[in-house]
Amino acid sequence: MQIDITSNKEFYLLVESIIKNEQFNQLKKVTHHGLNRYDHSIRVAYYSYLLTKFFHLNYESVAKAGLLHDFFLDDFDNKYLSLVKHPLLAVENAKKNFSLTKMEEDIIISHMFPIAPMVPKYAESWIVDIVDDIVSIFEKAYAVRHQLSAACNFLLLIILNSIK
Repeated sequence: MQIDITSNKEFYLLVESIIKNEQFNQLKKVTHHGLNRYDHSIRVAYYSYLLTKFFHLNYESVAKAGLLHDFFLDDFDNKYLSLVKHPLLAVENAKKNFSLTKMEEDIIISHMFPIAPMVPKYAESWIVDIVDDIVSIFEKAYAVRHQLSAACNFLLLIILNSIK
């Protein structure tokens, strides 16, 4: 499930300053959909970049904002509050660490539409919003599959040990 972003030189050059940012690297420690927020952000940014490049849209802004769409370290007790509030935290954090265009701000702040009320203003924002949803579904399924596999292996061991 890991993406080697160095294999695509153009993408890597677009996001290199973010990837090397110390605070952004803290996302590796944050659990997200059973994996981590850093890798999730890489996947969303990379797949969104590929789509916008295919459609001849602003792939530079998408690569950057796609990577920053979940750039927050806070952990919410209330999951609904997290869904609605985290785009605001992510855009504030991104602005503290990087310069953003209006489009990049919109991509970050609207990536949770329709759960959060900010309607995307650009085609690029819609792409990141949709790619984020798809990536999240696959990540959650991947994490659940591994949890079920571990549970089945554990039960199998118990059964095999009881047969002896």
